[in-house]
Amino acid sequence: MKRTSRDIRTANRYEVLRQIIARSPTSRQELAAATGLSLATVATLVGELLDLRMITEVGFEDSAGGRPRGLVAVNASGAALIGVDIAETYVHVELFDLALNVLARADEDMRPGESLPEQVVSHVAAAVGSVVAQAGIEGARVLGVGVSVPGQVDRDTGVSEYAPNWDWHDVPLLALLSEVIAYPLYLDNPLRAGAVAEMWFGAARGRGDTVVVNLGTGVGAGLALHGGLYRGVSNSAGEWGHTTLVLDGRLCRCGNHGCVEAYVGAPGIMLNLRELSPRSPMLHPEDQTATIDALARGVEANDPVALKVVRETARYIGAGIANLVNVLNPEVVVLSSWVARRLGEPLLHEVREAVGRHALRRPFAATEIVLSPIPTDPACLGAATFALEGALQSVGQRGASAKRTTPARSRTAPPS
Repeated sequence: MKRTSRDIRTANRYEVLRQIIARSPTSRQELAAATGLSLATVATLVGELLDLRMITEVGFEDSAGGRPRGLVAVNASGAALIGVDIAETYVHVELFDLALNVLARADEDMRPGESLPEQVVSHVAAAVGSVVAQAGIEGARVLGVGVSVPGQVDRDTGVSEYAPNWDWHDVPLLALLSEVIAYPLYLDNPLRAGAVAEMWFGAARGRGDTVVVNLGTGVGAGLALHGGLYRGVSNSAGEWGHTTLVLDGRLCRCGNHGCVEAYVGAPGIMLNLRELSPRSPMLHPEDQTATIDALARGVEANDPVALKVVRETARYIGAGIANLVNVLNPEVVVLSSWVARRLGEPLLHEVREAVGRHALRRPFAATEIVLSPIPTDPACLGAATFALEGALQSVGQRGASAKRTTPARSRTAPPS
């Protein structure tokens, strides 16, 4: 896509602020070295961010034989961002300061059958209202709300084009949310949100090529290639969960058979347990979270059924990741989301072993496989960065308001 000079300036502004958040306090010279931009360009962008009160001057540092360098740092209390993680069974919302520290959290459980768009929107509105009230901030300080929703998303129109787990087709989600949430809104997919979170604060920081494998109710892979988020031509890249793992295998909720998700998503893991031990006390047929928690406790207690279920699940995950390793040759593969977090190191160990059995030797030797180190919800954190990006994009000149009332095209600048 052809980029205008304003697009480039927005991307540069976003990258400078990202580096300031990561390195605070830092100098303009250090920012120029980190971003590859000229010192003059960095100085101009820093001036804009100072005018917007997103950053602040914090003194000087000595330089070898020259003038002291002025230091800048993020103005954490200058504004707030909200990240929304809409999942199949819950809505989780976090409110961040400008340094992306969590100030408030709220959860809304979604019971089976509560997947109508209006019901989901109601849960999101309640949780957003809760975090704003908890933080005790003025609404004008909220720069925006980033919303992560499963499935295929058109960011330009704010439409959830297809969410197979809810059978959503062309739902105007952003328009529905704008009726109950007054802040600027930015919509995307958890695969992109999780990948951006890892690039900012996680295992992908400073890495070139990264695959972030999302293991939850649904399954997918966020891609950060050549140091930047890879979306594909229609923002659909990373639908690894709906690649075929077993020919004529289990029916997937997308309508196809044998998808990765049918074997390694939370419902697939429950089916793995049911097939192995139909009467297992670890199986909670109507509660996938309780089932995964019980499996995790069983592994800790060396329960043979739990150990076998995790091993079998890891075999499927490993075979699928081996395909990613062979095709993309990434530097790091990150296991993320709540299933990976709960099953933890035992799952990671088995996955590493399985990938080693299926991947080609050379790309496997160059790939590190790790659990996400991010302590908060990666989808919320990534969604909040989309809101931050949107706020910076709306700045047309120094001091311009970051307020938006319509959906914005978001072009995530590639972090270094």
